[in-house]
Amino acid sequence: MHSRARTTTLSAAAACLALALTACGSGGPENAGVDGETGTEDVTLSVGTFNEFGYEELFTEYEELNPNVTIEHKKAATSNEARDNLTTRLAAGSGLSDIEGIEMDWLPELLEYSDQFADLSDPAVEGRWLDWKTAAATTEDGQLIGYGTDAGPQAVCYRADLFEKAGLPSDRESVATMLDGSWQDYFEAGKEFVVASDGVAWFDSAGATYQGMINQVENAYEDSDGTVIATENADVKDIYEQVLQASVEDGLSAHLTQWEDDWVASFQSDAFATKLCPGWMLGVIEGNAEGVEGWDIADVFPGGGGNWGGSYLTIPTQGAHQAEAKKLAEWLTAPEQQIKAFESKGTFPSQVDALKSETLLGQSNAFFNDAPTGEILANRATAIDVRPFKGPKYFPINDAMQQALTRVDVDKTDDPASSWEKFVTAVGAL
Repeated sequence: MHSRARTTTLSAAAACLALALTACGSGGPENAGVDGETGTEDVTLSVGTFNEFGYEELFTEYEELNPNVTIEHKKAATSNEARDNLTTRLAAGSGLSDIEGIEMDWLPELLEYSDQFADLSDPAVEGRWLDWKTAAATTEDGQLIGYGTDAGPQAVCYRADLFEKAGLPSDRESVATMLDGSWQDYFEAGKEFVVASDGVAWFDSAGATYQGMINQVENAYEDSDGTVIATENADVKDIYEQVLQASVEDGLSAHLTQWEDDWVASFQSDAFATKLCPGWMLGVIEGNAEGVEGWDIADVFPGGGGNWGGSYLTIPTQGAHQAEAKKLAEWLTAPEQQIKAFESKGTFPSQVDALKSETLLGQSNAFFNDAPTGEILANRATAIDVRPFKGPKYFPINDAMQQALTRVDVDKTDDPASSWEKFVTAVGAL
């Protein structure tokens, strides 16, 4: 999700990137390619990530296995912040980490500048990932610019204690049954909850809820040939109106912007009862809600299955240690390490062998009432039947949509109609 205050910076960075890279070569220090010998000389590798990749303990393990390597972790607070840093430093031609984590929603933009990233194609990793995960990071001429980390199959996280107080079913099997229907069913359950709970919100954010819904649309913003259809697509307008009806008219939203300080703080209070929950969100919730009891996770997602997010590790060609960086990226994205990352932060693996692992399928999470998170998220992954098309303009269009929702749900400066018109104008400017 995106902060409205960052939009100007993001747009400027993207414009700078587009202009600057037209004059850039593949860059990078001479003889720094990924096929070189890694050697045993002391080396410091910088790794840029955002949110929760679950890598902190893995970095320590890798340093113990490779005493000549020191890892410097540069962790951005949000995906937006990481993207801003990446586009700005790519355009500048220097300053990026040896390994940069990227989010799948802005991956299509970077494919247009594939000469700025090392080709990670390697027989040693062929078949490691789900086909769609690899395909999304592969250029038309076969260059692989990123190693897949996690996928984002979605479930519903909820406060079982608040459900119980409101007289709603609270065990995860009953909650799954209650929410196993359309989005309208989800919102109707929310109306019942809000009345019975004396005003506790049903969900945290209109923007977050919209994201779960729009990721079930195959071509939301662009046709598969790249033609922009966002403002003409009836599905987009319908989802926008449904979310704001539920958020504002029906009073189901806590009126928060995801990742902002008040959203982070809200986990320490009874601000809302449900949260759309890709695997990587588990670690975020647990960290923000430390000391709060009552969280659980249900094996269900309104409207069917859905995937939100998932990331990659890339190696910018401006880096001085590309061979060593590739070795680390390959190790971090191996099935064994991705299972450990899942155990740490709930980041659900995208590796074929990891998905078959009994260790993964048997994983439970004490914070979420000992829920069998491995089994639940594996079920949610198999429920996904739509792979949304996300072209080069997906990120700025979705950012404009998030601003439109925020104006109504959080800032309360616009009604839905006027905010939609501003969204139309913003998309037209692209």
